[in-house]
Amino acid sequence: MWTRAFNSTNLTKPVFRLDPITARKFSRFRTIRRGFWSFILLTGLIGFALLAELFINNRALLVRYDGSYYLPTYGQNIPGTTFGLDYDYDTNYRELKKQFQEEESDNFVILPMVPYGPFESASKPGMYPPHPPDFSERHFMGTDGIGRDVFARLIYGFRIAILFSLLLLACNYGIGVILGCVMGYWGGTFDLLLQRVIEVWSNVPFLYVVIIISSIVIPNFFMLAVIMVAFGWMSMTWYMRTATYKEREREYVLAARALGASDLRIILGHILPNTISVIVTFIPFSVSGGIVALTSLDYLGFGLPPPTPSWGELIQQGMDDLQHQWIIASVVSAMVVVLTMVTFIGEAIREAFDPKQYTTYQ
Repeated sequence: MWTRAFNSTNLTKPVFRLDPITARKFSRFRTIRRGFWSFILLTGLIGFALLAELFINNRALLVRYDGSYYLPTYGQNIPGTTFGLDYDYDTNYRELKKQFQEEESDNFVILPMVPYGPFESASKPGMYPPHPPDFSERHFMGTDGIGRDVFARLIYGFRIAILFSLLLLACNYGIGVILGCVMGYWGGTFDLLLQRVIEVWSNVPFLYVVIIISSIVIPNFFMLAVIMVAFGWMSMTWYMRTATYKEREREYVLAARALGASDLRIILGHILPNTISVIVTFIPFSVSGGIVALTSLDYLGFGLPPPTPSWGELIQQGMDDLQHQWIIASVVSAMVVVLTMVTFIGEAIREAFDPKQYTTYQ
């Protein structure tokens, strides 16, 4: 996929560029507008979620007080006494901003677009949550049953879901690609034994395992990821095994073996580049599968423990009380948008990397 070239002005500095076939694939992907723009939008959404504290947070972005400047967003908790308040716990920056405005001094507070945190209850006095959307209070999607901002929990929940999904993707594909290539290339007894192990392991009921573990300990992010990886690597293993079986009998592999290339070099330098379309095609669908899996487990109560922001937990709240339609409508709309973009990306990648259009034998 990658070729090495040398800069004419400095031969000691190698630069890397895509080989022509791979470049054609990416050019083809860019011409599929629906998938390309979905990729751009999804990348922007992921970046927004990763930097969510700058846009959705109950901490101020910047505080000026008596000539000094403070950046509370990514720092430690700043007690109220620092700003002349009569309490020594974390400052309420919304109230501090109102106080500075009433004093009409040079002090000021710059708050994020949504000045609420995902764990903070912002109930209105004399009213019981959940509250409907209120743009004047910057509750753009209302609050949940505890008074927490739905938009804040939606974005932070998406960040957890996408990171969880990407972690599953890396682990499942790492295990599946390695085992699949080894099974397909060597075959024989090793292949038969591992096939039987996979067949037995694939029949273990995944949901029952999660229920049993959840009844013993409260699963955290990494524990849940380990459980899902333990049951999620098998499908990619089968695909890579089949692709490797087909490719190992090609003339270019036989020629490489005749020239004395090692098994590792044949797998990494010849077979993997020619099976990359199998790997790339399934990536978007694996990402969407990870998001749906975590949301489903959270909805059933076997996922991440409360008060972790979660799409599944918000859906559960919305289903428990259908009178507050803004809760479930917000989550369902977000899921439809994200999964639709992932589907469009997957279709574009599958068309761009279609092995029938290219040959990459070396």
